[in-house]
Amino acid sequence: MEKEKSFEQVISEMMEEDLIHQPNHYKGKNGMEVIDVIKNFAPCPEYAEGFFFGNVVKYVLRHSQKNGLEDLKKAQVYLGWLIEALEGGHGQGTN
Repeated sequence: MEKEKSFEQVISEMMEEDLIHQPNHYKGKNGMEVIDVIKNFAPCPEYAEGFFFGNVVKYVLRHSQKNGLEDLKKAQVYLGWLIEALEGGHGQGTN
């Protein structure tokens, strides 16, 4: 059984957590992030691109009613991943 964390430990961990780039709630017990699973195991590139696009739209649309600037920064991260995927030669938007 794990020892219960002190209030100070919990606050310290929360302050260290990067809610934009590496939120702890998206990490498995061995440290693997959900985004790594999506990038590596999507059946085809279009699935991952659709996931990225959908999250850009979600975070932009909800920013004014939920997390403000934090949501816009999350949208920016997903947009970056979408651009990377499209620049990698996948998807219809590649020139």
